[in-house]
Amino acid sequence: MSDVVEKTLTALPGLLSLDSLPGSNKLSSSSKLGNLIRGITELTSKHEEEKLIQRELTSIKEQVSSPNTSMRQMKELMVRAIYCEMLGYEASFSYIHAIKLAQQGTALEKRVGYLAVSLFLNESHELLLLLVNTVLKDLQSTNLIEVCMALTVVSQMFPKDMIPAILPLVEEKLNHPKEIIRRKAVLALYKFYLIAPNQVQHIHNKFRKALCDKDPGVMTASLHIYLQLIEENPEGYKDLTTSFVTILKQVVGGKLPMDFNYHSVPAPWLQIQLLRILCLLGKNDQSTSEIMYEVLDESLRRAEINHNITYAILFECVKCIYTIHPKSELLEKAAKCIGNFVLSPKINLKYLGLKALTYVVQQDPKLALQHQMTIIECLDHPDLIIKRETLELLFRITNAQNVTVIVDKMLEFLRINKDDYTTIDLVGKVAELAEKYAPDNEWFIETMSTVFSVGGDTMQPDIPNSFLKLLSEGFDSVEEDRKLRLFAVDSYVSLLQGEPGKLPQRFLQVISWVLGEYSCLRADLEMDTVLRLLAKLLDMKTTSSETKSWVLMAMTKLCEGGAGVSVARGVSETYSSSLDTVLRQRAQELQHLSQDPELRAQVLPRHTGLEPLEVDSSLSFLDGFVSEALAAGAAPYKPPHQRQEELAQAKALSLEPYGLSLPLSMSSCSITDRQSPTLLSISSGLSGNSNDLSHKGGSSSLKLDGVKRVWGREGYLAQREPAEVSAHVEVPSTLRSPSQQGGADGSHSQTPTHTPTPEPELEKQQLASSLFVGLGSHSSVCLMGKSEPTPQRFRRKARSPASSSGASENISNSLVSPPITVDTLMCNNLLDSHITSEPDVSPLEQTPPLSQGLAAANGSCDEELPDSDVKGSSPSLIGDDALVAADPAPHEEPPKDLLLSSYLPAELSGLSHSEITPLSSDQSLDLSACHVQKEGDLVLVVFIYNSSDSDIQQILLELDSDELEVSCECDGAVGGARGHSVAVCQYSLSVKRPSVHVELVGTVSYQFPVGTPQSVQFSYKLPLSSFIRPLTLSTEEYGTMWLDFSHDTKQNLTLISDDPEPLAASLSVLKKKLQLHVVEIIGMEGIVACRLLQDQPCLMHCRLHAGTLAVWLRSPVPDLPDCLMYFCQRALQEH
Repeated sequence: MSDVVEKTLTALPGLLSLDSLPGSNKLSSSSKLGNLIRGITELTSKHEEEKLIQRELTSIKEQVSSPNTSMRQMKELMVRAIYCEMLGYEASFSYIHAIKLAQQGTALEKRVGYLAVSLFLNESHELLLLLVNTVLKDLQSTNLIEVCMALTVVSQMFPKDMIPAILPLVEEKLNHPKEIIRRKAVLALYKFYLIAPNQVQHIHNKFRKALCDKDPGVMTASLHIYLQLIEENPEGYKDLTTSFVTILKQVVGGKLPMDFNYHSVPAPWLQIQLLRILCLLGKNDQSTSEIMYEVLDESLRRAEINHNITYAILFECVKCIYTIHPKSELLEKAAKCIGNFVLSPKINLKYLGLKALTYVVQQDPKLALQHQMTIIECLDHPDLIIKRETLELLFRITNAQNVTVIVDKMLEFLRINKDDYTTIDLVGKVAELAEKYAPDNEWFIETMSTVFSVGGDTMQPDIPNSFLKLLSEGFDSVEEDRKLRLFAVDSYVSLLQGEPGKLPQRFLQVISWVLGEYSCLRADLEMDTVLRLLAKLLDMKTTSSETKSWVLMAMTKLCEGGAGVSVARGVSETYSSSLDTVLRQRAQELQHLSQDPELRAQVLPRHTGLEPLEVDSSLSFLDGFVSEALAAGAAPYKPPHQRQEELAQAKALSLEPYGLSLPLSMSSCSITDRQSPTLLSISSGLSGNSNDLSHKGGSSSLKLDGVKRVWGREGYLAQREPAEVSAHVEVPSTLRSPSQQGGADGSHSQTPTHTPTPEPELEKQQLASSLFVGLGSHSSVCLMGKSEPTPQRFRRKARSPASSSGASENISNSLVSPPITVDTLMCNNLLDSHITSEPDVSPLEQTPPLSQGLAAANGSCDEELPDSDVKGSSPSLIGDDALVAADPAPHEEPPKDLLLSSYLPAELSGLSHSEITPLSSDQSLDLSACHVQKEGDLVLVVFIYNSSDSDIQQILLELDSDELEVSCECDGAVGGARGHSVAVCQYSLSVKRPSVHVELVGTVSYQFPVGTPQSVQFSYKLPLSSFIRPLTLSTEEYGTMWLDFSHDTKQNLTLISDDPEPLAASLSVLKKKLQLHVVEIIGMEGIVACRLLQDQPCLMHCRLHAGTLAVWLRSPVPDLPDCLMYFCQRALQEH
């Protein structure tokens, strides 16, 4: 670091000491900021604080508006305004003055100005436009401090619309002689990659250079980018495995300067980052994993210091070892580390051990047996987090033999839990286990009743829906169906005869539906008795309008005459005048159907089973109304995403030049020596539509999202550690590393410090024998779950598509996953659920044959996934005898091994297609897509995977693009999709307006039989080169067309000089990679032709010039020559 930087950093502690001597680290007694802070701390009420802040803001506003205010005073005013904004009060009048301070002040004043701007403005604020020129000027400055400040603000808040203006200057800083500049430039490019990845695609080679930088700080900064890239595409960076391993060896060996050490641990955060990268690279790859074994062993061996950061490294090592291809020696050492964590008396380490054990137990169930007594102790631990993680571990090892004990423990925890998130999570787990492993009908109904009572109205709505669907669809045995429904009716009648006012609303809705459907099965149960019980629910003040609607519908099904008609008449009279339209409608239905038994028998027939419902998903009955409204001048309907895009485009900044006089570095679009009037159109086309980072809020309220709460009304909330483990818990003296353990075989043995009394010890042993039954040595647990010989009790009937269009065909446990060995399992990192990768497609010979139900061109299909497709896949797909691997996540990626390519339509299955890419997902749908190359067409294939248990009645897919024309014969209507099935849609694409990367945005709208319509938005980007096709011409036709085309561009490209015929070799590469047609080669010149789908020609003239390939492109289509030149340059550079 230079002397200037060192002196500046030394002076910065005095920044807030505005009226004190330079270098002071404390607020001066005369500082106005100090007086403000002291005044606020002495106040006793919020009202007094508001009055004081308003007076302060008024004073600041008067002073910043005064022409006599100096820059030094302005600096002080900005700091005071920052403090007021931090307290949640708006100081928008100071925003423009903060920008002026960043533009005009000295180094320290500019720093305060930049700081204020970064705190005041969000990435979409219109005032940021005024900062662009300041940032450009500071990036070109010779003062290191100004360059550092500009790079810092760029990496914090620069919006993607302004990236093309500063990208060339940031790229130049990668070669700066000062390491701090290079490091900040890498971090700025990392920010660019997060918000607009296409903008930095052309400088990936420079990222590799940063990885090999001589300064460790620059290399560390580059790892952030590589972690993101490898998460998205691990296969593209396998060649860097050796480099990452070499770096980790040097770090572990202490080759870095001492400045990088933390508590005598060499660069711990760098080690953690590298271990995560190696974990992604070695997953499902034996050859790559073998490169890592030595360094992972060394990392475990050197982690000998008892410190939190060392434990973090050990934890990442364990995750990596159990994720990559397994090696027995490393697995044994990792198991010892987990044992040390679990046996630690420290709360944090015990939690870490349980977390690791939860992950590892899916590959090595015997490891849980070694620590079963410790797990039993954790169930009674005073810390709720420890108990919750222990229940998570037990959930992973549940089988038909221990389900009752584990479910009882979960319900016991739910009764004392006060956290809504934990309640929602555990309620879902209990419902899943009950449905999967219920030993009998009575236990199932009683458990689900407890779930509904404890879960209340906070549980996910799909839990009661799935329960009702299970009752209505039935199982393989008709007698079992009848017994289950009868027991449910008896249970719910008893509940209503007790104290129904204490039951949650969703439970009352379930009770109403069950009694309305199946009360008739009980011959000795009078219908008027059930009607009076239901009528009592209507009289309760706590009953919601939605629940009353369910009750009225149930009463409509039950009223058959006699006393029941009088009860129905009284209820209908009461609610016929209700202000709630739904209740009024239900009351009218009850009144009419109770008086007309024949009509009721036709509308609500009994014992007919589920009949398919025909729903007009296109709402064709409204066509006349829509036509009349459009003829009268009404605006056509636009989907929400289209309206948002148009609004965003109206507000977006235009960086197009007014003329050729505007200077711009050619590197802004990665194309050198360009002489095209449409130069900037390339760079703007590269921006894409990437996921934006969260913007700063625009309101004046204080934003506390994600902020840990450490202060309360009583002051600082001390984070007290719960009481130590009781005397009979196994407590080792210290946490030992594997190297300290030596060859001791008793690392997993449990040695109590005090001998417990025989009675509690006997109870724990009995509990352990109940919890860990079924985990014998021949029991194999896979990522999908357990291989359990006991058949599932509730197995739904196999239903044909015609008879189950409105109902789910199977529940989540209808997909069987056969047991597999540990050697094939070390692949899923369940602790890092946010890390996703591209779907892994198995070899073609392993692909199941196409089902006969696949649709034809531009159609759709709805196929249930075969068993072989889900083995080892997403945890949401559960086998009959499978251990649940993870909770259903709100945004869970599609399962990797679904073999979606097998669902390609028959006419496309033999053609070349791109990699199937995940697009978007929610709780019910996972969307993926690929594009298929046809001779005269490009087909986009969208795979819609219904990951839920429920059937989807209708799916509507809408696509839109500014650059593409999209056509589909089926108009995007897919129809329905059964649970855990895949629907396929295909669309023909052609280019309207060329751009380097074109993009589609789409919305999938769908609806379950019960519930409101939902939608999932997505975007899909593909390169323009996918639309290029050869254009066969003669030389004479080429000459005629060349003179007619007006749009052109010229550039010198890289020549393949290592070939005896460089021109022919270069054109051969372009022909192979871009599907160009070489018309003729004459001496040192060549002519090439191609077309852009559909029928947009582009001609190329090439000649050898001074060791380069001089290329001249012409086309009648604007921007097409520029785009094609970009791909030609990339093709030759990558060769």
